[in-house]
Formats: sequence, C-alpha cells, structure tokens
Amino acid sequence: MQVKKAIIPAAGLGTRVLPASKAVPKEMLNIVDKPAIQYIVEEAVAAGIEDILIITNRGKGVIEDHFDYAYELESKLAENPSKAQILAQVRAVSEVKANIFFIRQKVTKGLGHAILCGESFVGNEPFAVLYGDDVIIQQPGALPAVQQLTDAYAKYGKGVVGVQAVKRELIKLYCTLGVTPIDGEERLWNCHKIIEKPTDDQIMSLFAILGRVVLPPQVFGMLKEGIKNTPAGEELYLTDVMSELGAAGQLLACDFIGKRYDMGNKLGILQANIEVALQHPEIADGARKLIQSIASGL
Repeated sequence: MQVKKAIIPAAGLGTRVLPASKAVPKEMLNIVDKPAIQYIVEEAVAAGIEDILIITNRGKGVIEDHFDYAYELESKLAENPSKAQILAQVRAVSEVKANIFFIRQKVTKGLGHAILCGESFVGNEPFAVLYGDDVIIQQPGALPAVQQLTDAYAKYGKGVVGVQAVKRELIKLYCTLGVTPIDGEERLWNCHKIIEKPTDDQIMSLFAILGRVVLPPQVFGMLKEGIKNTPAGEELYLTDVMSELGAAGQLLACDFIGKRYDMGNKLGILQANIEVALQHPEIADGARKLIQSIASGL
C-alpha cells in the first residue's frame, strides 16, 4: 500500500536552542533562506505525500502563516518586474502540491501523544512521520529520505524506521536498535528491539532513528494502551510502541541515504547553514570566500 499521508510533529518547546526559540518556533529557524519546516514539507511532497498534518501548539501560528498566501507582500513584489523570481519563490511556498492541515497539541506530553493527535487525520492508512527537528538534504536526483522508507513499506508491508550509524559516544543521546540482515537487501534490516537513551551495556548497534519513520495505523491503538500504562507526569515514547512492532516481527530499519541536520541543536543549525550555503546558487562563491577568510585567521 502506498503511503500518502504524513505527520510532522512541531509542538516541542525548543529548549535546546533558547533564546532563539523563545518567540520564533525552532521549526521556523532558517537554513540560509528557508525555514527548516519548509525543507521537511518539500521532502514529503517530493516523496509523493498528498496530505500533511503539522502538529503545533500555542505560539506557533507563524508556521501556518508561512504556508498561507501573503497578499500584501505578493502585491508589492508583483509591482516590480525585477522581483519576479522572488515573487515566484514566495508563491511556491503557499502553492505546495499537497494539502496541509494543522492541529494543536494542547498539552506537551511527548512524541507519542503528539502522533496520537493525528489519529482522525490518518484513519486506517499507513503514514509517515517526519520529525520537525530533523532536516535531511539529498544530492540532486536522489530519492527523498522519507521515500526510501515508504518504498520499503510498499514492498514489505511493515513499519519502517529511518536510521543511520552514529558515533558510540552519541548513541546514548538517541536510541539503539537490535537488527538482523534481510537477504538481498543492502540498506534494509529487520528491527527487533529499540531502547531509548541506552546505557553502555544496553547498546545493541550503532544505528539510531534519525527523524523519519513510516507506521501502520494499528499504532494508534498501541499508543492509547501505552498512555494508560504511563505514570502521570511521564512522557510516552514513540520508540516504545515501535519496539513492540519490532518484537512482533513488523518493523524494518532503513539505513537511508541523505545528510541529516539536527535543527534542535545550536551546532546543528550552524552546520546546516554553512553546508547549504556552500551549495546555494546565489551565495555559494561568497560563502566559500568568507569561510576561507575566517579559516585563515584561526
């Protein structure tokens, strides 16, 4: 079954990038000239996703505004023929080829609860989840990261987590996966278990989930059951539910191709801006000269 729906959780508080995220949602922090969430939406659309639900909370209405028309701005740009290219770029944001919906997570209770907010949107279909913190950039002509996962779902009919290997000292900040190879597959693995933020003796592999998953609709029932059993005041981890899928033989790990940037991390934001600037058609030369000049003085 083809995956046509996606959820983008964007309700986090952005505490790791304060004070920048005090008034501006971290999903709206720029990578050169586009906010992070625009890259994520464009990735979903390029993968054939038709309906996108963005989970927000109070103070994040600017995300909805970004994907709406800006009539005064567009009218002003239209008056000046030299601004035609900029006008086209602005209009392209509001004319993205997917239906974009918004819902608020009224209480911040973690990623599992945020996904559960999208149950009525998803219905009885498989769906992709693209984490609002994670921007993944592809080389021109390469498949979008989330499409690599949706293709695996279409082939095997199982949930899929997008993973990449991370350094051993970093795995404890993410999660670790118990995986076994699949005959004939180079970048797909059977995933049997997931442990969130493992201790040294719990590390099963250096694969960590990095911002992309595809899930079957039955996870909503599993999430509801998980919330019942979660002590008051504690978050329900989505990885707990995905680990249940793995234990039932219904989960794959896809070692996706693409460069992932952590937009919930100050250094990750800086890295994204530098590396994307070096590929940007308008400023690549200037960015390279600037970096070389700074480096010469180090």
